[in-house]
Amino acid sequence: MLSARAERVRQALGARGLTPASAAAEPSRGRADDAVIAPAELIEDPVLRSHAVGRAEPWPGVVAFLDGTRHSEIVGYAGASPIVVGEVAAAVRERVDRVLRTAASERRPVAIGREAALTAAGDALAGLDLIATSDDEAPHPVRDLHAAARALERARVALEVAVGAGYRERSDAWLLVDGSLSENPRWAGDARTVGIARSHATLPFDGEELERYLRLPAGERSSVYAPRSRRVAPVRAWALRLWPWQGKDLFHGLIRVEVAPVNGTAEMADRLSRWLLAERAPLSTPDPRWDRLLYGIHSVEACLKAGA
Repeated sequence: MLSARAERVRQALGARGLTPASAAAEPSRGRADDAVIAPAELIEDPVLRSHAVGRAEPWPGVVAFLDGTRHSEIVGYAGASPIVVGEVAAAVRERVDRVLRTAASERRPVAIGREAALTAAGDALAGLDLIATSDDEAPHPVRDLHAAARALERARVALEVAVGAGYRERSDAWLLVDGSLSENPRWAGDARTVGIARSHATLPFDGEELERYLRLPAGERSSVYAPRSRRVAPVRAWALRLWPWQGKDLFHGLIRVEVAPVNGTAEMADRLSRWLLAERAPLSTPDPRWDRLLYGIHSVEACLKAGA
């Protein structure tokens, strides 16, 4: 759908005397995390250690999964300023009696660029939500594409928050969110929401504690800690190893679990970890990130991509 829309925009831009273009518009992949050590405060133990959580247990009752997707293409240039067309989407899939169904879903088609470039495109961008990037610096195609990618990511996060809030208004089921809870105060304080972070660019420890953190055995979790890098709202977190890493990579099968402070106890960390172990994506999942995927999250992504 996006490629067809982008091609229509390219033709309309050409008719207006602008320069059509065709290329992937995202210069970097993954979340916009910086590779840093942000020392955390241990909550559970005086020094970081690993804890066996016990055998996997099915998640009790209703559980829902929230995730979002983004995609974009360069469609042209107004002078040296690129114009990007994209789409962000978000959905909640709810599991009741072992059956997954889509409980909420929303898509937003967007056009991103400098305000002058969007103005020059005029009605070629009809039907798209316009997102203007900063005009503080002179146009530079590479810098502008990075700005467009950041704007698209913000739009994806905002749509996820909106779809998740709509679901929460009508359900108090457990909600598993793909990503960090701390960017949204509502999620960070929700005792029935769990964040599943697969990115480890920001690490909470260094030295020997970092080595223990990255060498957690399969089926074990780290001590509970309070991340100090959380910019918006406080959370509690721990690392959980879903699959053995030996012979693969230190990050293989490693996720970070984030919860509201009220759930940051050893007992709750063990319980949630056992439930999460039962949610692991099967080995046959055709996704290069299968080792850090939960099946429900993968289901949301697949559903969104199929709808696109």
